Amino acid sequence: MSRRIPARADTGARFGENCRRGNAVVETALMAPWIFLLFLGVFDFGFYAYAAISTQQAARVAALYTSSSSSNATDSAGACTYALNALRYLPNMGSGVTSCGAGQPLQVTATQVTGPDGSNASQVSVTYQTIPLFPIPGLMGQMTITRTAEMRLGS
Repeated sequence: MSRRIPARADTGARFGENCRRGNAVVETALMAPWIFLLFLGVFDFGFYAYAAISTQQAARVAALYTSSSSSNATDSAGACTYALNALRYLPNMGSGVTSCGAGQPLQVTATQVTGPDGSNASQVSVTYQTIPLFPIPGLMGQMTITRTAEMRLGS
């Protein structure tokens, strides 16, 4: 007596295998919004990190200029020129931005201060406002970055 497997049981096994193939599509569809949100977060972080690094570099370059002599220690216009050059590759710092001040995405102030060792020093503060990026819940869509650099005055 040989046992025979019914034809329906055989097709039922194949049907079960086909159903399992669709699981990956459903899982991807359920995870897609989270993956997209994660991508936007990484994209925003890249812009913010580049802006912060560039703003710090602009403050250093401007402080280097203002520390060259005591007559340059409070030259905010000259420091602005150097900061603009250092930030020229940022998204909203194209050829249209030629000054630093109110209403501009870049503000630069240079002052003469007393350094930690008691000698005269130049302090430059650079404030940069980023472009509006994707608004992520819990984070702002635009960021204002301020960096300050201080250097001892040269002779």
